[in-house]
Amino acid sequence: MYTKCKENNLHVRKEDIRLILSLLDPSGVEHRKARCHYFSKGQNYIWHFDSYDKLKPYGICINGCIDGFSRKIIWLNAYKTSSDPKVIGGYYIETVDDLSGYSRIVRGDCGTENVHVRDFQRFLRRNNIQQDFNTDSYLEVASTANQRIESWWGFLRKECMEFFISLFVDVKDRGLFDGGFLDKNLIRFCFMGIIQDELDKTAHVWDAHVIRPSKIDRVPSGRPNIMYLFPELYRAENYLLLVESGDLQLCKTECTFQSSIPCDSDVYDICNTVMAETHFDLPNDSYQAIDLYLHLRNEILTSL
Repeated sequence: MYTKCKENNLHVRKEDIRLILSLLDPSGVEHRKARCHYFSKGQNYIWHFDSYDKLKPYGICINGCIDGFSRKIIWLNAYKTSSDPKVIGGYYIETVDDLSGYSRIVRGDCGTENVHVRDFQRFLRRNNIQQDFNTDSYLEVASTANQRIESWWGFLRKECMEFFISLFVDVKDRGLFDGGFLDKNLIRFCFMGIIQDELDKTAHVWDAHVIRPSKIDRVPSGRPNIMYLFPELYRAENYLLLVESGDLQLCKTECTFQSSIPCDSDVYDICNTVMAETHFDLPNDSYQAIDLYLHLRNEILTSL
């Protein structure tokens, strides 16, 4: 309302707006004050997943999933796309394969990249619906309303992504990244492994840290790893549903799993050739990676 007043050249104080609204619409004000308290019944009852797009302009796409009860990271992957539903579905099926089961509910946004996860979840749970007959096995919500994973993206940015964002912005501001096919694939070639390593380290730190007690009694506190492995310590249980081998294999045929080649295959071959000719090694850290990126970019553009 304050913004609308400004747009119509009405200069008023925010406090005045607050007082007027409390008189004109007291029930609406109370409703907006009320917060929705999150609660999950136990381990693997609900998984929240989403994509993190802050590095997407530079060719790196991140997708992650978190357990709603323990807040343990279920998967966290960097790849060249987060728009292909077969790739996102592959993250889900790989996790189901590793755990030999799946959660009662999966929560994601309405994006088309999530349709395979939605279909897999509903397919796998088709024979177990009676256990939660009033709840859909896949819940579609706005990305901003997916509380658990959205909150965790803030932690990820503070822990490691801010560094990469600043690094790539600096390269772009210097005119050394144009957002084109070549530059994005060179970033992928040089940084994909390093960023995945940072994601793995960040997830490990998160899973081992202590979550402080909440004001809400039903929300558990402690270390995500402990809460996930021993839910009985928190008067909860493991809601994992076992997957049938035939169903799992059928789902795998509809997935695209991550390739060991982090970028376009032609660019990958060219980069390896240039590195062999100029005696460059694969980078061990971000500073070596940026040096390799600039070297490869210069060598390839010069030869065009």
